Amino acid sequence: MKIKYKIALYYTLSAAFLLIAFATLAYYFSAQSRRAEYLDRLEYRARSIGSVIIENDQVQIGLLRKLDKTTFQDLYRETILVYNERYDLLYTNMKDTAVRTQKFLLDYIKEHGQYIRTNNEGETVGVYYTEDNVSVLVLVSSFDKYGFQNLQNLQQIILIELIVAVVLLVGIGYFFARKMMQPIDRLVEQADSINANNLQDTRVAIKGKDEIAQLGANFNTMLQRLSHSFDLQKSFVSNASHELRTPLAAIISQLQVTLAKGRSGEEYEAVLNSVLEDAEGLSELTNGLLQLAQSELNRHEFIFTPVRIDELLIDTADLVRLKRKENSKVEMQFMKEPEQDTLVTCNGNESLLKVLFINLFDNACKFSEDHTARVTIDFNSRYILISVKDNGIGIAADEQDKIFEPFFRGRNAQATRGHGLGLSICKKIVQLHEGQITVLSEDAKGTVFTVQLPHL
Repeated sequence: MKIKYKIALYYTLSAAFLLIAFATLAYYFSAQSRRAEYLDRLEYRARSIGSVIIENDQVQIGLLRKLDKTTFQDLYRETILVYNERYDLLYTNMKDTAVRTQKFLLDYIKEHGQYIRTNNEGETVGVYYTEDNVSVLVLVSSFDKYGFQNLQNLQQIILIELIVAVVLLVGIGYFFARKMMQPIDRLVEQADSINANNLQDTRVAIKGKDEIAQLGANFNTMLQRLSHSFDLQKSFVSNASHELRTPLAAIISQLQVTLAKGRSGEEYEAVLNSVLEDAEGLSELTNGLLQLAQSELNRHEFIFTPVRIDELLIDTADLVRLKRKENSKVEMQFMKEPEQDTLVTCNGNESLLKVLFINLFDNACKFSEDHTARVTIDFNSRYILISVKDNGIGIAADEQDKIFEPFFRGRNAQATRGHGLGLSICKKIVQLHEGQITVLSEDAKGTVFTVQLPHL
């Protein structure tokens, strides 16, 4: 069932339930009011009869008979019974009808002073009336014909009004539900027209300041992020294809030229060394792409354990020295001694952290004139601070916000071997560890990368 139909249905059912409840209460209170009013009328009637027939310490039945013949009786199907204290029937308006009144009823009236009864035949009121030391028991019964007719008319009116109201509620509910769902329908129509080709240029247009407008704004934000992700993916595929094609083309061309004619052993050795260098570069690029793909995974897909950062940095420095052929050095220094191991321990993935610091150390050694990476370890109340400094060519100010993008390389780094993947991998690994990485650099004065990782 569509949402607009559900809204109309729930609205109609809720409103109809309330109307029925109010109508039931109105009918109930009207019936109670009729009953109370008629019982008061019967009681007044009984007491009036008592006051009429008692005069000068005697019961004057004759006067009551005269009144009965004139205008005294004006209630529908009225029955009047008058008894003395010995339960002798003094008067009744029922002619040619045997009167039987149970003794316990008269006892009850005499003891409590009043009796009230309601059944399908009408209402009955009995009173024990005393005046001038004379007491009588008066029972008056009658059927409230006009009161029940009014109740029946009220019932019919309420029923008709409920039927009309429910019909109107269905129409009104559907109208407002359709009106409310129009922005959602437009959002669905516009979203259905979005595909990979128009993702960048298409946005949904929802006016207003309500929740639906907020949904539209969030949907546009999501489209913007998806468009950015598609652009990054296209750029990644394009750059990766280009980077992979270059060393492969170099390898193939060198082998084709070499095989075109016979060569000396020294020439074959030189070609194989060149091919080996290109193959190593291709291997580095492939590993970088795999590391970049791995760093794109979510945090919950990795195992995180407590890692001592100082010990990890020492192991990483040894790996970098073995990796680089030239005389590379990694100098490490503690800014202050930790009082507790937890100050230099973070909850992390050791393999990813090694990739992070291998890339930073390797870059520092590669770009430093003396092939030295200078590392400092510090900490504060929340973070472990690791700074990696080189004295190399630096990074231009207008390029510092782009160096963490995949395949981006600065203008002054084009002559240096690399693919522009390392810093992008570093940033994603730091983000997986809920940390931060910043850069401070000047042209020809070196660069400092600072990594902040939350400690235990």
